[in-house]
Amino acid sequence: MRGLLTLALLVAVPVGAGASASVPVAAPAHQRVLPLQGGRNFRDLGGYRTMDGRTVKWGLLYRSGQMHDLTPADYAYLQKLGIRTVCDFRDTRERTGEPTNWPAGQKPKVLSDDYALDMSGMMLPGDPSTWTHEQVVAAMTATYPKLLDQFRGQYRRMFAELLAGNAPLAFHCTAGKDRTGVAAALLLSALGVPRATVIEDYLLSNQHMAPPPAHPTGFWAKLSPEAARTFAGVDRRYIEAVFAVTDRHPGGTMGYLKDELGLGAPEIAKLRALYLSGK
Repeated sequence: MRGLLTLALLVAVPVGAGASASVPVAAPAHQRVLPLQGGRNFRDLGGYRTMDGRTVKWGLLYRSGQMHDLTPADYAYLQKLGIRTVCDFRDTRERTGEPTNWPAGQKPKVLSDDYALDMSGMMLPGDPSTWTHEQVVAAMTATYPKLLDQFRGQYRRMFAELLAGNAPLAFHCTAGKDRTGVAAALLLSALGVPRATVIEDYLLSNQHMAPPPAHPTGFWAKLSPEAARTFAGVDRRYIEAVFAVTDRHPGGTMGYLKDELGLGAPEIAKLRALYLSGK
């Protein structure tokens, strides 16, 4: 049986983001959640204010869940956005099982690693039907910081692409909330977005992920409704556990970004020049 975090990472139930394409709706100037028919938690990171009064530019940085369910209209929409680079954090089995089928001539540069996501050692003990909300939260909170080490290489590569100006860039996993959530938190922190805002962005996944399946099968059928709801969402304690690690690093989170992700003062300044507006 795959691990606790594996289950959470793979939760990617469609949210029904796309209403009928036959009903035209006037779109606002900027949309946090992209209006995609088959999108899963596909969000623009623009518009957030930084501590020095600048703003993250819209239309350059995107976070998402898997893109297997995107429709031809969705791909046409993304092409208009000009997405140049996609960092796919999913493992080999995930990418094979739910491939992203970019139309001919529209595929951006896609970066991914071949690996097997296996967290079997993190399973809670006992019958899954007895697992409680707090048990799942505690286990996820303990496990989350390990993403920093497991995906350091992929996060470094994402930042390298951003420093090279290879944007608009989208990064994603399957559910778009765990591996992707940590990546977004690191990116927004590097750009100087306040911690409270970073956590608010992280928690938006609770609004844009669907609840567990109404008629569960397989492992979902073994879970209590309470545990299933917990698996399907995020909790601020998860991302706070990540920040507890980076804050303890010499020099705090900025020291962590420098030492672990290669983002020293010159790189931070370049990122902010590229992806912030104002001042």
